[in-house]
Amino acid sequence: MKNLKLKAARVERGLSQQQLADWIGVSRQTINAIEKGDYNPTIRLCIAICKALGRTLDELFWDEASD
Repeated sequence: MKNLKLKAARVERGLSQQQLADWIGVSRQTINAIEKGDYNPTIRLCIAICKALGRTLDELFWDEASD
């Protein structure tokens, strides 16, 4: 499932995939794969992304359809 919330938060902060990747120490391909839903990140990576974007885990990674 695509992570449109992550993409929207990244764009809202004015960051490219490469800029976010550089900021948290992963490759641009990793950010792209997470946004496309092709990669399930570790909790540590999720937390780093949340800190970089100023969002919570729930805001970026909680799938409301599975409630």
